[in-house]
Amino acid sequence: MDSPQITIPRLQEKLRGREITCAKVVDDYLSRIGNANALNAFLGIFPDRARARAKEVDVKINSGAAGKLAGVVIAVKDILAIKGERLTCGSRILENFVSPYDATVIKKLEAADAIIIGKTNMDEFAMGSSTENSAFGPVKNPVNPGYVPGGSSGGSAVAVAANLATAGLGTDTGGSIRQPAALCGVVGMKPTYGRVSRFGLVAFASSLDQIGPFANSVEDVARILEVICGHDERDSTSAPVAVEEFSKFLNGEVKGKVIGLPKEYLSDGVQKEIREAVAAATDRLQKAGATIKEVSLPHTKYAIATYYIICTAEASSNLARYDGARYGHRAKEAKSLEEMYLNSRSEGFGPEVKRRIMLGTYVLSAGYYEAYYRHAQKVRTLIRRDFEQAFSACDVLLTPTTPTTAFKLGEKTADPLEMYLADIFTVSVNLAGAPAISIPAGVDAKGLPIGLQIIGKAFDEKNVLQVGHFLEKSNH
Repeated sequence: MDSPQITIPRLQEKLRGREITCAKVVDDYLSRIGNANALNAFLGIFPDRARARAKEVDVKINSGAAGKLAGVVIAVKDILAIKGERLTCGSRILENFVSPYDATVIKKLEAADAIIIGKTNMDEFAMGSSTENSAFGPVKNPVNPGYVPGGSSGGSAVAVAANLATAGLGTDTGGSIRQPAALCGVVGMKPTYGRVSRFGLVAFASSLDQIGPFANSVEDVARILEVICGHDERDSTSAPVAVEEFSKFLNGEVKGKVIGLPKEYLSDGVQKEIREAVAAATDRLQKAGATIKEVSLPHTKYAIATYYIICTAEASSNLARYDGARYGHRAKEAKSLEEMYLNSRSEGFGPEVKRRIMLGTYVLSAGYYEAYYRHAQKVRTLIRRDFEQAFSACDVLLTPTTPTTAFKLGEKTADPLEMYLADIFTVSVNLAGAPAISIPAGVDAKGLPIGLQIIGKAFDEKNVLQVGHFLEKSNH
C-alpha cells in the first residue's frame, strides 16, 4: 500500500489492477493499529469480521461486481450501532452493551462493499472537544501525542490521520467532526441536518446530531457521502432529498463563485497563523476568478450560550433512559428503586456527562424553561436567519475551523467554559442545520495542523465540496 496514506480512487485502482488484495489491505491496517496502541484511537477492533469481509469483497472485485466503496477500510465512532458488537459511547454505563441491530449508515457502507475494521474512542456520549472525556482514557494527537486530537470524534480523526483506516465515520453535534479533522490534519464533513439517517445513532442532542465522514481528501469524503446520504423512513428527521453524485462536481472550478468572509470569525482572538491561512486561501480563490465578500453573522456572539442550553436540555432528556433498569450498568448495592437509579447513574456517567445532564435539567425545569430554553430556541432562529441572509449574497462562507491549533492534553480540563469556546466557529452551523467541511491548510510554528471551514446552504453539499476541493488542490 502507498505510504503513509492512500485515497479511495488510488486504493481501488490498485485493487482492480491486482497489485494488492483487500485481505492484504486489512492485514496492513490491523498491523498498524497494533503498533499504534499508545494513541488509544480504538475501543474495539474486528479482525475476524474484517478479514472475512475482505475475502468476500476480493471475490466481488475479481468478478467485476464490486460496490462503490469496495476495499475501503472504515473506522466507526463507537456511538453507532453495529449488530453483534459492543456499543459503549465511551461510557461505563454502556461498557458491556452489545447492539442487536445495525445503524442505517452501517448497512449502506457494507452494501457498498466497505470493510469496517473497528470502533473508535470518543468523548463520553459525544460530550467534549478533546476526546479526554472517554471512560476508556484519552486519545492522543498523532502529530504530537502530548496534544489533544479534538473531539468528540477524536478516535475516528486519529484513525485516518495515523493511517489506521482509509476513512472514518464520526458524528457532529457542535463541531465534533470538523474540529478534530482540523486538529489532526484530515478532511471532515458535517452534512446538512437530515441528509444522513440517524437511525442507529445513540442520541446526544437530537435536533443537532449528524453523521459524517473523515478522509484523506475532499474527493474521498464526496464518495462516502454519495453512499451514506439519502432518505430513511426509520428516521423521522431524515429529509426526502435526492442525493447527487457529489464527486462529479469536483472540477477545480471556482470562477464566478461568491465566497463570504464572516467578519465575526476573523477577530484578533484567532491564532495569527490561522488568520494567515484564511488570507492565503482567499487570495487563491480570487486569483481563480471567485469574488470575495465580507458578510456579517451578528448573532455569532450568542452561539455558544445558545448551543449549550439547547444541547444540554436535549441530552438531559435523551440520557434519562440510562437508569440501570432496562440495559446498561446497574449498581449492585441498592436498597430501593430510587437508590438503584441514583447509584447506577452516579457510577456509570463521567463528570462532563453529569455536568451537562444537570445543566439541561435546570434549563428545562419549572420557572427556568421560559428564561433559558425557550429564549435559546428564539436565538437559534436568529442565528439561522443570519446564515440565510449571508447566503442570499454568497455561495459559501470561508472561516477558520477553530480559533487555535491543538492544545495540550489536560490544558483545559479544569475550565469547562474555556473548553466549550474551542467550538466557537462550529456550533453555529449545527444550530442552523447547514453543511460544512474542514480541510487541512498547513501547519503552525509547532507543526500542528490548521483547518479551514467552508459552510454552505442547506442541502448544497455540492458547492461546499467543490470549493473545498479547489482549496485542497491549490494548496499543494
